[in-house]
Amino acid sequence: MQIFLIRHPRPLLESGICYGQLDVDAEDPQPLARRLRSLVPADTPIVASPLQRARRLAEALHPRASYDDRLMEIDFGEWEGRRWNEIDRHLLDAWAADMLHFVPPGGESAAMLQARVIDCLDSLRAGHAKRLALVTHAGAIRAALGHCLRLAIDEWSQLPLAFGSISLLEIDGQANLRRIGCGQGTAQCAPATAARLLYLNR
Repeated sequence: MQIFLIRHPRPLLESGICYGQLDVDAEDPQPLARRLRSLVPADTPIVASPLQRARRLAEALHPRASYDDRLMEIDFGEWEGRRWNEIDRHLLDAWAADMLHFVPPGGESAAMLQARVIDCLDSLRAGHAKRLALVTHAGAIRAALGHCLRLAIDEWSQLPLAFGSISLLEIDGQANLRRIGCGQGTAQCAPATAARLLYLNR
């Protein structure tokens, strides 16, 4: 099974703001959609996060895209919409000390994010489609790749995923990352050489 993992366009939000499930708009998805059509086969079913920065790109790619809440970005709870430099330093330090399990006030941990994303992937794979395209967020994509490639959070949380980038994961008994973070400005994706070095065949 081929899974194309597409990150949404750049949000229309000033830098330094914490946003996860904050529903902010993004740059015009049409130019990105035109580039992605050369990389994703036309008959590929599309499933997207319902947050508008992902939803609008999914709509531009396919008029009958479907949506799944499990593909939303991590929920930062009370941190949403606040400047990072205004968040309690002790809480940020606690998060840095346990990135997988720390829960922001009113939010969710990276482990909780990963669990729902994998639950979504398992549901979609049960449908026996040969390929899928998921239009979602950096956190969700990294969580999926981290699980499928058996990476620790300090590895998967650093996977390079620019806005509007596309990655290709193939699952056939084992997971193989064929492309990662291919940028908006490229007509073709380069092989995921760096990602293969991260792959752990456990």
